[in-house]
Amino acid sequence: QVQLVESGGGLVQAGGSLRLSCAASGRTFSRYFMGWFRQAPGKEREFVAAISRKGGSTNYADSVKGRFTIARDNAKNTMYLQMSSLIPEDTAVYYCAADSSQYGAISRVAGSYDYWGQGTQVTVSS
Repeated sequence: QVQLVESGGGLVQAGGSLRLSCAASGRTFSRYFMGWFRQAPGKEREFVAAISRKGGSTNYADSVKGRFTIARDNAKNTMYLQMSSLIPEDTAVYYCAADSSQYGAISRVAGSYDYWGQGTQVTVSS
């Protein structure tokens, strides 16, 4: 089992940057595929980005490709989401999630993820 805690959210002007962090408990962080999802008011939770267990493979939603970068540091049990060129449409609660699948590839589906953080609010003003 793993516990996840997000941090780094806040209020930023359009065009600005933020870096989110997801700290994981336990000594098995490197066994998990990791992902970022977000949920805006009145909308369903949507995939943002995901990363393989060793960090060699990544996957992004089209809406953030070229603006967001996902990374992980297994020695620090931490995953990151560097967000640049932020737009108001990026406003949402951002969640990190862990997928314990032992086989397969990165998933863009929320149902594939077993563990979730509590979320951190990102607000982009125009």
